[in-house]
Amino acid sequence: MKKIKLDIVGLSYSQTQSGAYALVLGEMGGNRRLPIIIGGFEAQAIAVEIEKMQPSRPLTHDLFKTFADNFQINIQEVLIYNLIDGIFFAKLVCSNGDKTFDIDSRTSDAVALAVRFGAPIYVYDFIMDAAGIVIESNDFAFLENLEGLPKENTMTTATPTPAEKEHAPKSPYFNMSDDQLEINLKKAIEAEQYETAAKIRDEIDRRKKG
Repeated sequence: MKKIKLDIVGLSYSQTQSGAYALVLGEMGGNRRLPIIIGGFEAQAIAVEIEKMQPSRPLTHDLFKTFADNFQINIQEVLIYNLIDGIFFAKLVCSNGDKTFDIDSRTSDAVALAVRFGAPIYVYDFIMDAAGIVIESNDFAFLENLEGLPKENTMTTATPTPAEKEHAPKSPYFNMSDDQLEINLKKAIEAEQYETAAKIRDEIDRRKKG
């Protein structure tokens, strides 16, 4: 089966489904997106690493990375290999230098580890054909109503296009001063509220860029 390489396009918070996020993976060199519904903790784990934040204590995925490094285990790639009854299945393709082996994983955990190991993310083409969303003219649909979207088995993201920026909802921190943002960012990191910290960091970055 053909494998399609994916990049992380973003994390979209649901305004209608409490605690739910859409992890949006984009086809490299293509115009299809693969949205996967994940929980808040998993979204936090991905956003913390993408934003290069330094938690006061290691998160579970950071601990896994340290453990693997100490035993010379490397993740070579992440593969989303099946979609059954609306549930995604993924695996880690690992190597210890002598042999390669697969480890079953939830998709969100696999992606959180992929960003820590610098491993590529792939999906089989039949899954992209079944669950992918075609984005016309680089437009991006923000996924507020997540009902019916595929789930996993139980944040700076890639640079958004001008169309994505145009349709993006305003940050709840839009009216804060720069000093207030910096103070709240520090407090959020100290309190290990990394989802909040990621949103504040996004607002700071947005102001720096324009």
